[in-house]
Amino acid sequence: MKADTIKRMLDACYEAKRIRELLPELPEGVKPAYIQYMDKIHGLQQEQKHVKVSDISDILKLPRPGVTRTVKEMEEKGYLQKYASEEDGRITYIRITSKGEELSEKYDKNYYDRLAKYMDHITEEEAAVMMQTIHKFYQVMSERRVTIE
Repeated sequence: MKADTIKRMLDACYEAKRIRELLPELPEGVKPAYIQYMDKIHGLQQEQKHVKVSDISDILKLPRPGVTRTVKEMEEKGYLQKYASEEDGRITYIRITSKGEELSEKYDKNYYDRLAKYMDHITEEEAAVMMQTIHKFYQVMSERRVTIE
């Protein structure tokens, strides 16, 4: 790959960051991560009945201490609730509260359903290639950091 292509890819990543900044403003005290976590919890609940902090950490590829901290914030604000496993009280699961469901419905499901109407000119295949390319680019950048010397 040519150096100029890498520069243009990084420019596209910057533009993608700016796209995220165009998402609707969240209520005061709500972080974008809250919406992302609830989306992942919904997805995980479809695959398995119970969700642990480690499941969110694994699916988002984030360190557990940071996920634990965010889950604790969300619990304190009433968006998530922790509960112990009936089989093994040492295992703690999390679920979305009704307050969290309302927030998730408005800023996740409803928003993206409305936005989808404007994305007809981007095919599912194009979106898949974009996501795959970004993932590969991230892998290279995170695994093979090149120093400036």
